[in-house]
Amino acid sequence: MTAARRSWKTRREVALYFAALAALGLESLPAGSATTERVVSDPRSGLAIGGYDPVAYFTDAAPLSGRPEFELSFAGVVWRFRNEGNRAAFVANPEVFMPRFGGYDPMTVARGASAPGHAELWVIADERLYLFYTDTARAAFAIDPGPAIEAAERAWPAVLRTLSP
Repeated sequence: MTAARRSWKTRREVALYFAALAALGLESLPAGSATTERVVSDPRSGLAIGGYDPVAYFTDAAPLSGRPEFELSFAGVVWRFRNEGNRAAFVANPEVFMPRFGGYDPMTVARGASAPGHAELWVIADERLYLFYTDTARAAFAIDPGPAIEAAERAWPAVLRTLSP
C-alpha cells in the first residue's frame, strides 16, 4: 500500500473512531470527568496508575503491580515499583517512565477533554508510555500514533488548565 493511501486509510479509521464515540455519546465527556488531578491516581489510595510499576512496561513489556516497600512520592501521587532497580530508574528519568499526558487517554486529550487511562490498556510509542480509556481508543492510536500524539500535544495545554494541581 502506498504511503498516501496508508495516510488516507489511517485518517479514515481515526474519523470512524471519533464517529463511534459520538454514537455512544462519549464525545461530550466533560474535561476531568473521571478525575481532576494532573496525574491520574486512585482517589482512595493516592496510587498512580493503580499501583502498577511504570518501569515494568518498558523492562517486562507488561503491566506488573508494584510493591508497597518500593514506593515513591512524585508529582503529587505515589508510585509503586517491583524492585529497587525500577525505582532508581524512575528517579533518574521520571519523564521517560511516567505515562504521557499524566496517564490520560491521548485520544480523548486530542479532543480537548480528559478521560483517565487504564493501566492494562497501554501502548509504548516513541519510547513513551500511553494509557487508554477504552480498547477502541488504544486500537485507533496503535494504527498510526504520530498524528494522535501531535493532536494530543496541541490540546494538552488547554486540558491541563482544567485539571487541579
